[in-house]
Amino acid sequence: MLELRNIEACYGRSQALFGIDLSVGTGEIVTLLGRNGMGKTTTVRCITGQLPLKAGIVTFEGRRIDDEASYRICQSGIAVVPEGRRIFPNLSVRENLVCTGVSRPAGAIQWTLGRVLDLFPKLAERINHPGNALSGGEQQMAAIGRALMTNPKLLIMDEATEGLAPLIREEIWRCIEILRKQHLSILLIDKNLEHLLQLGTRHYVIVKGKVVWSGDSASFRANPEIEHRYLEMVVQPADSIDPPSASQ
Repeated sequence: MLELRNIEACYGRSQALFGIDLSVGTGEIVTLLGRNGMGKTTTVRCITGQLPLKAGIVTFEGRRIDDEASYRICQSGIAVVPEGRRIFPNLSVRENLVCTGVSRPAGAIQWTLGRVLDLFPKLAERINHPGNALSGGEQQMAAIGRALMTNPKLLIMDEATEGLAPLIREEIWRCIEILRKQHLSILLIDKNLEHLLQLGTRHYVIVKGKVVWSGDSASFRANPEIEHRYLEMVVQPADSIDPPSASQ
């Protein structure tokens, strides 16, 4: 469904990605793993047309999209739950959700306002509250619901549970498990390794803008050195690859 081939990207004169290869098949959950500042969010920006490529190709359902505008890429069926949530602060929960609503061809699972509220009952309780009156967890639910309302073929979740309370994290993982059972294709970024290994079909580990390992969960668990070498948290360098999000 999604394929990145030899992707290179820069911020000004600073190169951030060095030949990224990655693919997501229909119905797969694929994870992108790595410490902070290694290029995960930059990879998402390249997929969604927010950052132009220095080299390489991005294809979606066999069609090249790396030269298209971001809104065209979204219209093709890719939705993003961005790092930092970025819901509209002055719109109500209802308005945040319905403003992105899109119908897909008959036969596809249709996400409607009612279905999103069934998935996240807490949003139903806050339906008329503005985005800036929501807790961080409620904002994340609204961001996921907003993405689902586009009825995407591919959902990208950048830092799915970052900064959330444990109970809210479990709610988000429950949601992702439901989406997995519905065979929605997902590219998932998070730091909760155990949940990622349970849900993910395949995994990519990225270090300083390069994929240094890829494989399935069994292969990852069979090689504990991968986590120790590439994923254990270290102090983030001042010149990290990914710039701060708008919420920081």
